[in-house]
Amino acid sequence: MRHRKAGVKLKRDISARRALLRGLVTNVIQDERITTTVPKAKAAKPLVEKMITLAKEDSLHARRQAAAFLIGPEAVKKLFDKLGPRFNQREGGYTRIVRLGWRKGDGAETAKLELVGSELVKRAAERAARREERAKQIREGKEEGEEKK
Repeated sequence: MRHRKAGVKLKRDISARRALLRGLVTNVIQDERITTTVPKAKAAKPLVEKMITLAKEDSLHARRQAAAFLIGPEAVKKLFDKLGPRFNQREGGYTRIVRLGWRKGDGAETAKLELVGSELVKRAAERAARREERAKQIREGKEEGEEKK
């Protein structure tokens, strides 16, 4: 019987499974989206949610708990400085899993694990870059027009 045996094994021993999940969660926090297999995404999703819930609290103890799990201090910094305030008003459901189809090499079903709202952040950054580029072109055009006069 598997009573009280929570979690997914992912065909790995405990140390390899822990390392895999730590890497997945760290990458989701740093890049705001990753592409992986569906079982790995389902296993990493609750851990990402737990890290963001810790970031909403923003205490020294919460920072130390996150630093004990995440790989690298830059992930902890981004988690508490950017993601915690961003999801402060949200009561859970910080991530989504989008199924992408079957991988060509081995036929594994792939999925994208992403933070909710990351597409808005990406679009805003792209929009700001386009505005800056247009403003730069307009300035250059005015300078050329002044030189011709």
